[in-house]
Amino acid sequence: MTEFERAVLLEVSKIPKGKVSTYKRIAEKVGRPRAFRAVGNALHKNPLSPIIPCHRVVRSNGRIVGETPEEVEKRRKLLLEEGIPVIDHRVKLSNDILY
Repeated sequence: MTEFERAVLLEVSKIPKGKVSTYKRIAEKVGRPRAFRAVGNALHKNPLSPIIPCHRVVRSNGRIVGETPEEVEKRRKLLLEEGIPVIDHRVKLSNDILY
């Protein structure tokens, strides 16, 4: 695991239940503001899921992503259980829920 990947996982581990962040915001928080795709790659390799809550990271437009439709649905359900508003696999982003 690279230093960047560790930094991403550490930052994502700080997202509290009931909040979400975006790939772009995580990239900014780890000091690599243009590395949002690399954030996604780091989360794809997440060896500590669900301890590291990668389901709380969504695209900047609120879209929930995953490798398969089943994975997207699983993430959607987890977010709903945490009280995050989701409509059509998209989180309604607001300052109240953004980390």
